[in-house]
Parts: sequence; structure tokens; C-alpha cells
Amino acid sequence: MKKDHARALWNWERRLWAAGYSYVAGIDEAGRGPLAGPVVAAAVILPPGVHLPNLNDSKQLTPREREELYPLIVGQAVAVGVGIADVYYIERYNILRATKRAMLLAVRNLPVRPDYLIIDALSLEEIEIPQESIIKGDTLSASIAAASIVAKVRRDRIMAAWEKVYPGYGFARHKGYATREHIMALKRLGPCPLHRLSFRPVRAGGEVKLHEP
Repeated sequence: MKKDHARALWNWERRLWAAGYSYVAGIDEAGRGPLAGPVVAAAVILPPGVHLPNLNDSKQLTPREREELYPLIVGQAVAVGVGIADVYYIERYNILRATKRAMLLAVRNLPVRPDYLIIDALSLEEIEIPQESIIKGDTLSASIAAASIVAKVRRDRIMAAWEKVYPGYGFARHKGYATREHIMALKRLGPCPLHRLSFRPVRAGGEVKLHEP
């Protein structure tokens, strides 16, 4: 079953390569759901024949597995781009616009211009590049799965660094998600500048469905 899944992950890329698209960029994000921190997006262009053992949607991998895959992806990809929309942007607009902004920046930060985009669940109307939106794309496309890992690892590292600036919340552990530890810290300390005040649980100081990152 794992071999079948690994092969199926490349179906989108093989179809697009056969259609003449050389640089197919998979795009995904990390951080739409947390109560604190930025949303981070990644765009990854993989070459045919790349070997990425156990490649999968980042949510299906352990932190250790993601950290092991990250340098393999970055080292073997044709190109990797990362985009970030900070809390200020999320609060000024909304999380959807912030997510698209981060994805747009990720594409623009690619050192190679892609000729086709495959995007997890969203579309980027601002970019005049052929594209497709794939629901649950991180489970169906190798490039999107790779982008999900890059985005998740980069965001986790950002949140771990913020722990030193805003101690007491546990950002290095829960990465801003609504865990029990985070909710208790919010009730005890109140929000910090990393928190998304437009998110109801932050305004309410707790009482939310818990999420384990």
C-alpha cells in the first residue's frame, strides 16, 4: 500500500510533465488554524526521479520525520520559495487573504519561474501562470506534500524562536495552536503581540476546541 501511495503521489506531476510543463510548483501553507504566529507558505519544484523516502502530507508525519525530509527536499528540489504573512497582515485583512499573500510571495521567491502551479485547495488569481487547485492536494501530489513539509518546518522554527521573546506561552511546543497548555497560558498571561486578536478564542481568553499540532 505504501508503494502504491508513493507512486500515486506523482500522478499530477507525471501528467503535467507529459503535457510539456517542465517546472511544476507545488504550493501549500502552514499556520491557518493557530491562535498565534504567522502563516507560512512554500512553493517547491521537484525534478523527475527525485528520491524522497516516506514523502507524505506534513500532518501525517512526526516532527522528526519532517526534519529529516526537509534537507532532502531543499537539497534535491529544482527550486524552493517561502513566503510569510505576519500577524499584522492577518489582523488587517483576514486569514484567507494572508494565506494567499504568503503563497504569492512563495512563488515570487522561487529562483526559477514555474510554468504550472498546483495549489492545495486555493487559487492565486494574481499570478498569470496556469494553475490548478487540488482539494487535499498535500495527500495527492508529491510537490504539494513537499511544500507542506517545508512550510511546516519553517513555521515551527519561527515559533520556537519566538518562545525566547515571549516566554511562558509554550510556543516552542504547541507552535501557537489551541492546545490545553496554550489556552491555560492565555488565561494566565493574556495575549501577546503574536496572538491573533481577531480569532474569537483569543478575545475570549480560552474555551475552544483543543488542537494538538
